[in-house]
Amino acid sequence: MALIALHGWAAVATEFSPSKLLNIRNTFEFLRQSWPPRLDIAGQTARSAVMTIHIALMGTTLPLLAALPLSFLAARNTAPLRALKDVTRFGLSFLRAVPEFVFALVLIPAIGLGPFPGVLALFLHNLGVLGKMISELIEAADPGPQEAVASTGASRPLVMLFGILPQIAPEILSQAFYRLEVNIRASVVLGFVGAGGIGQDLFIAFRVFQYRQVAVHVAAILLLIVLVDYLSGYVRRRVS
Repeated sequence: MALIALHGWAAVATEFSPSKLLNIRNTFEFLRQSWPPRLDIAGQTARSAVMTIHIALMGTTLPLLAALPLSFLAARNTAPLRALKDVTRFGLSFLRAVPEFVFALVLIPAIGLGPFPGVLALFLHNLGVLGKMISELIEAADPGPQEAVASTGASRPLVMLFGILPQIAPEILSQAFYRLEVNIRASVVLGFVGAGGIGQDLFIAFRVFQYRQVAVHVAAILLLIVLVDYLSGYVRRRVS
């Protein structure tokens, strides 16, 4: 009953009304103004889509590389000092709690328009996400291989390198491709605040009421996300 009351309160606060969906006149008008699509801008749209992929790729690979050493400092079974573990975990939690969009709003006025602040925004947020995720994988790693490596007289770093990392590498790769999939969508949104890519082109086209261009941009975004979803899903299935 409490949950029902909470959702009823939320429905009133958000003006939730299925009847509003029946008013589709504006939708038909938008579709009419969007047809036929401006196919002459397909080349520029493709270049912007590729830029979006570049932003998402850099915003996934760089934080993954940075998160690997930090994760060992944040894991209970590998951190050399408890205070260092607590500080590292707090930092990762802070980065994870701040959305990419907020980071972009801070970085774009400081650095300027373009894809670089978008990459930094994705880097900061994904550093927190991947760092937390990898540290939990480290804590859940089977101690057997670690003991086997340690029994050879290997140092602590070698135990982590050969006793822990091989166990969690497939899951790390799977999660990295999932984050790439998420970052493609996030890169489109970051384009709305000037971070480049196809999201910026879509936002500009909306602002100047060029709905025929909007149709092309939306179709390109849908195609891009479907392709990346398919590729990442295929790779994650193979490495799982």
